[in-house]
Amino acid sequence: MKDTLGGARRWALASFTVLATATALVGTATSASATPTDCTTVNGGNFAESRCTGGTGEHRVIMVQQHFNPAVGLIACEGPWVPVGSVSRAPCANQTVVSVTVQTRG
Repeated sequence: MKDTLGGARRWALASFTVLATATALVGTATSASATPTDCTTVNGGNFAESRCTGGTGEHRVIMVQQHFNPAVGLIACEGPWVPVGSVSRAPCANQTVVSVTVQTRG
């Protein structure tokens, strides 16, 4: 009888381990695919665009420019949040472009 209980405990522990591992793997796969991937940007000088073709979630483009008047400093132009497969476009001024980046969220 002791062997039966021991075997039942081992089976329960093994089942729990398999379930916990499967849950962890599913959780990892879900969160990993929850953000956009394969993102590219376009620097058009007075506008910027981003497009993401993989994953899920949303993305937007952000262009930072240096204003010609040093007292003004930096200008940040942000595009709208759009789903994967769509283009986020940010119109901006005709200033010196400092950077063009993509923000993503799941």
